[in-house]
Amino acid sequence: MGQEITDSHFKPGDFERFAERLRQETELLSSWLLNGRFHEAPNTGGFELESCLVDHSLRPAPIIDSFLTRLNDELVVPELATFNLELNGNPCELNGRSLSRLRDELKETWNHCEQVAGEMDARVAMIGILPTIEMHNLTLANMSPLHRYHALNEQVLRQRGGRPLELSVAGNDSLHLTHSDVMLESAATSFQIHLKVNAREGARFYNASKIISGPMVAVCANSPYLFGHDLWDETRIPLFEQSVSVGGSKQTKRVTFGIRYAHESIMECFEANLERYPILLPRVMDEPVEKLAHLRLQNGTIWRWNRPLIGFDESGEPHLRIEHRVVPAGPTIDDAIANAAFYFGTVCSLARQQEPPESKLVFKAAKENFYHGAKYGLGAEMQWSDGKKYAVSELCQKVLLPLARDGLHSMDIDKSEIDDWLGIIEARVATGRNGAVWQRRWVKENGVDMVSLTKVYLEHQNSGSLVHEWPI
Repeated sequence: MGQEITDSHFKPGDFERFAERLRQETELLSSWLLNGRFHEAPNTGGFELESCLVDHSLRPAPIIDSFLTRLNDELVVPELATFNLELNGNPCELNGRSLSRLRDELKETWNHCEQVAGEMDARVAMIGILPTIEMHNLTLANMSPLHRYHALNEQVLRQRGGRPLELSVAGNDSLHLTHSDVMLESAATSFQIHLKVNAREGARFYNASKIISGPMVAVCANSPYLFGHDLWDETRIPLFEQSVSVGGSKQTKRVTFGIRYAHESIMECFEANLERYPILLPRVMDEPVEKLAHLRLQNGTIWRWNRPLIGFDESGEPHLRIEHRVVPAGPTIDDAIANAAFYFGTVCSLARQQEPPESKLVFKAAKENFYHGAKYGLGAEMQWSDGKKYAVSELCQKVLLPLARDGLHSMDIDKSEIDDWLGIIEARVATGRNGAVWQRRWVKENGVDMVSLTKVYLEHQNSGSLVHEWPI
């Protein structure tokens, strides 16, 4: 969905032509994977941080066009709503002090955004769901002018036969509503972690990413409130899944954890894209088949919580990376990079274990872990590959943090880096305080005041302290 298109309206013939291009490119990718077209490469990490612009009253500020013009930074781009933005980082080979380099670049970009927002009487907030967002903010009047988002809205509603989207979430409170467009999605912001992997290991890394998704979303949860309702620890998960639902078979959900592991090859995902998922954006492009332009656009309209991506290096060589989408934005830059370190290390260890963990943890259990983690956060229990059930804190302390250390060590990350970044996760787990826990405790002490909650949250976010250190 990062690709812009020239029009938001399509004709029946567009779908037919796009389908044929998609078939050709899928066959080509299959041959590339079979014939070793992808070169061996060191693991490389990156990220996308989605955030919200808020005004002086701490409510969404739909000023993205003027903000980006004044900012003039190619690493910051628009998102679905005119109060959303996305901060990107340059990919970084994972070794030495690379995690700190990722942090330093993100901090520099973030500080620039904060400076420019301040000049416009606004601020920038990184949080899974902005507590002050309201239904009247989520209208087409606040949709980005980019054609791809208007086309997405048109095509989702077309596949739903014009029926409104429905949102139903049962947590500590319950929320049930209907909405006439896809703008509910803009209430959810994430920290998407990218890891370039060798294609021959693609299936193993993809499966390992699914296995770690439950603990990751539990440890990182930061989205307990939506429209003043106390729902899941990571309410962003059901919100995003339902906000672009096209209806129909559960096997064709556009936002999905999936229905199984990859058995033999990551190619299985792209074959599913061709065979199971109706085309949403049939923009036919004048590109050679080797650019895989239609395959990549189709893949961009299927938001797997762990999504394989095909990209091209500066030399034109194709590469494969895994986009881990389960982590919310925030609470701080250092918390976000610690989340990335935890993911990089753990997924690398799991993917390279001699006995694949997916052979010991059935897919159903990995999927249940994910939704339990999203709903209950650090209070969740999860089944692991040894057949035992663990509290999340115990699983992290006994199993996952040692795996993460081994994985980062295997990448030649400096020991001091490993200690520092995983130490943040250790402390978060030991104190039992992530963003979701802090927000709920603040509300318990101070009452349901979403503006004041956001004010104090932003004060802590900019204080330099980590979320497990935040006072109530």
